[in-house]
Amino acid sequence: MDVLQDYLVRARASGAVFARSVARPPWGLTLPGSIQLSLHTVLRGHAWLWLDEPADAERLLPGDLAIVVGGRDHHIADEPKPGRCVSHEQFWAATADADATDPAASVFLCGAYRLAGDIGRSLIQALPPLLVIRPSAHDQVHDVVSLISRELQESAPAGQTVLDRLLDVLLVLVLRASYQQSSSAPRWYRASEDPRLSRALQAMHEEPHRGWTVPELARLTAMSRPSFARNFERALGQTPMQYLTDWRLTLARDYLLSGELTLEQIGRRTGYTSTNAFAAAFRRYHGVPPGRWRQANTPAPR
Repeated sequence: MDVLQDYLVRARASGAVFARSVARPPWGLTLPGSIQLSLHTVLRGHAWLWLDEPADAERLLPGDLAIVVGGRDHHIADEPKPGRCVSHEQFWAATADADATDPAASVFLCGAYRLAGDIGRSLIQALPPLLVIRPSAHDQVHDVVSLISRELQESAPAGQTVLDRLLDVLLVLVLRASYQQSSSAPRWYRASEDPRLSRALQAMHEEPHRGWTVPELARLTAMSRPSFARNFERALGQTPMQYLTDWRLTLARDYLLSGELTLEQIGRRTGYTSTNAFAAAFRRYHGVPPGRWRQANTPAPR
């Protein structure tokens, strides 16, 4: 298990194709900032995408892929002009009968994702608000977008399942590409590219319940204890034991929010020998006991 894979598995990303749109100019739509993570790709024609000002719009051509982090509304249109966009409900109602064979029309795909808990939020927070990836002809992202385009043109059995899985693949490729391009990529991602440090990171992620020590982790990396500790802190900005504690408590918060485990079970899974030891560590970190934290952070039933 590599570290990015562990984050993705635990973030429990859920998503689906929520719109394949065909639109003849003039057209435009606004998508709400409540969508946690959006993916957009043009299959034919072009589209302009922007957050606040049309003057800052990015032009998307076939094969280009844009990722938008939630928080602010974003806009897609055939031209970056004020007043061009309507709500997504109005847009889809108006374009429901559009002809996909119309050569003047643009065809584009939108996908929405939600990633669970603190782990999901940490993946998203490392992304820029808007990122456009322009893959080369034989890039993996380009290949997956091409597969999606072909799948949408066919009416084969289990087509929706295929599209869902392809979007899952696309999400992973986009996260990798964005972290590689971004100066604000998570420090654990950069450190995991170091073959020596990655062994220690993987060990802590695979067995967070284990009573790891710095000498044990150093042996996994084939470095001396001082060299390992120095290199780890330089790469991640914290000591190995601080990282392990942060990761354990991140897991604990996700377990608390899921509501599926008792405090004793959460404590055991995150390396604490008793419920009291877990509660004390959690309180030192958050200022409140785990049970009270769960009550304050669990959404009220609707």
